[in-house]
Amino acid sequence: MPSVSAAFSSDPARLSAFIPEGTRDVLPPEWAQREAIRAQLSACFGRWGYRGVEVPALEYASPQHPQDALAFKLIDSGGQVLALRSEFTTAVGRLVRARFPQGPFPLRLQYSGRLWLRALSSELGRLREFNQLGVELIGVETPAADAELLHLAAAALQAVGVRAQVEVGYPGFVDAVLEDAGLHGPARAALHDAVDRKSGADVDLLCERFGLGLDTRRTLHALTDLYGGPEVLDAAQALAQGGRAQEAVAHLRAVACLYAGPLLFDLGVSRRYDYYTGLTFRAYAAGLNQPVLGGGRYALSGGGPGGGALPGAGFALGLERLMRALAPMLPPEPEVVLALDLKAAEAARAQGLHAELAWTDDEAQLRAFCAARGIERMVGSGPAGVTFTAVGA
Repeated sequence: MPSVSAAFSSDPARLSAFIPEGTRDVLPPEWAQREAIRAQLSACFGRWGYRGVEVPALEYASPQHPQDALAFKLIDSGGQVLALRSEFTTAVGRLVRARFPQGPFPLRLQYSGRLWLRALSSELGRLREFNQLGVELIGVETPAADAELLHLAAAALQAVGVRAQVEVGYPGFVDAVLEDAGLHGPARAALHDAVDRKSGADVDLLCERFGLGLDTRRTLHALTDLYGGPEVLDAAQALAQGGRAQEAVAHLRAVACLYAGPLLFDLGVSRRYDYYTGLTFRAYAAGLNQPVLGGGRYALSGGGPGGGALPGAGFALGLERLMRALAPMLPPEPEVVLALDLKAAEAARAQGLHAELAWTDDEAQLRAFCAARGIERMVGSGPAGVTFTAVGA
C-alpha cells in the first residue's frame, strides 16, 4: 500500500484530497507576493493613523453574532461552546468595548488575519478559510468620517496597484422608502430582497400577492433603478418623502462633496439593512464579479456612554480576491542564486539577489539541485573576489 507521501509526490491531481474542501495550500511565490501586499496595506493604513490590533481566532459562540449560523463551532474541555472567528468587525468591537471604553474617540484601528466559515457561496473559489485586512473608525458618524474611509479605501487600492470602481449604497434608504409607503411585516421583508436583487418581476409578483396599489408599485420599481452617477441622488430625492429617507440623501450628498472623486451610487442596495446603520460601499476590479473591498457604517451595542450604541464604520479587503485582481501585474520573483560560501551570499544579496547557501562541497549534487530548483547561477568568493558561474557552463 503506497504511503501518503508517495501519493502526494506521484499524483499531484489528488493533492486536494488531503486537505478539507474550501481550504488551500499557499506555495512560496504566492506567499511572498501576499506578504508584500500585507506590508503595503498595513503601511498605508498606518500612515493614516490606523494602529494595529490582533484578536483571538477563538470566540465564544453566540446566537447574536451576525455569522452564527455559518460559524465553525467546537466545545472546550469545560463544556463551553466556542466558534472560530468568522468576521472581524464583531471581534474588534468586543476589543474596543473591553480595552478602550473611554476612547479617546475617534479610534482608528487596523487588523489582518484569517477567517473561517462552514459554507461560503460568495467568496472567491468558495473558500471556507480566507484572509482579510481592514480598518475600523470608531466613535464618530459624520459625513467627514465616511468620506475619510472612502479616501483611505482608494489609497489602499492605489498602494497595491489595483484599479477599481467604488459603489456607494445606503440600505436604510430603501427601508425608509418602504416605511413611508406603509409597508410592514412580511411584505416589507420580501420587498427588501426583491429590490436588492433588482428583480422587477418579483416586485410585480409581491405587489399582486400583498395587494399593493399602482403608486407603490411605481415607487418600488424606481428603487430598483437607482444606480448610476450623481444624478441618482436627484432621483432618490424625488422618492424621499419622510425624514429618514431625506436625511439619507442629504448625508450621501455631503459625503460625495467631501470625497470629490468618481463614485457610482447603488441606492437599491438593501441587503443587511438591519445591520448597517448608514452608508455602505464596495470596490470592484475588472474581471471579478465579487468586490475586492467592502464595508460600511454600523453601531456597536453597549459600547457608548452609559452602555448605549457606539458608532463605527470600516472596510475590509479580501486578500485572495486582491491576488486574483493583481495576478496579471505581479512582478517576477527576484533571481535566486546558489552561494558556495557566506561571503558570496552576502555579496549577492547586496546586489538585490536572493541567495541560498550550499550545504555540501559535492559540485555534481549542487548542480543537480540547481537544475531541479531552477537556479541558473552559482556564486563563490576567492582571492580574485566574488565570481558568478552559470550552472550549465
